[in-house]
Order: sequence, then C-alpha cells, then structure tokens
Amino acid sequence: MPEWVQQKAEGIAILVKVQPKASKTRIQGPHGAPARLKIAIAAPPVDGAANEELVRFLAKHLGIPRSSVFILRGHGSRQKDVLCAGISEEKALALLAT
Repeated sequence: MPEWVQQKAEGIAILVKVQPKASKTRIQGPHGAPARLKIAIAAPPVDGAANEELVRFLAKHLGIPRSSVFILRGHGSRQKDVLCAGISEEKALALLAT
C-alpha cells in the first residue's frame, strides 16, 4: 500500500499535494517524502475554488458521490488530507492508477 493512502473506518484517506492554477486537472503521481499524491488543479486557490475542484475531480475519478469526499485537513494549504467514504483501498488504487 502506498504511504499516501490510509485505510479508515469510513473509507480511505488520501494524502494530497495540490498544485493550483494548472492548465488541466490531473493526477501527477507520488511526490515528496513522506509521499503524497500530487494533483494538478485547474482552479485558483481563491474562495475555495481549488478545494471544490479537488473534491469534484476525486469524486468523478473514483466514481463516488461528491458528498462522499471531504477535506479533513489542509483547507488553506497545498497539503491536504482527503477522506473518500464508501470506497475500498484496492478499488481506489486501481482507479487512481488509470
């Protein structure tokens, strides 16, 4: 299991490093030590736009409702801990790898 994924009772927590104001929202892969999943976000970090785009992107990519994706920590930071409820670690890793 990658260190940027943590199993929780409600689902999984994904440790993310966000790069706002990118040309396209996409997964860039593991980054840093300890590793976080780097995701480029095509939204500015203004008025929660980057956070909303991150939630939308992860929900769509993982095939879960937006209401199942929560930012646990890091609302004002580039490093965020995101809870994805109702999805198994194996399924999430398979979907994030594509």
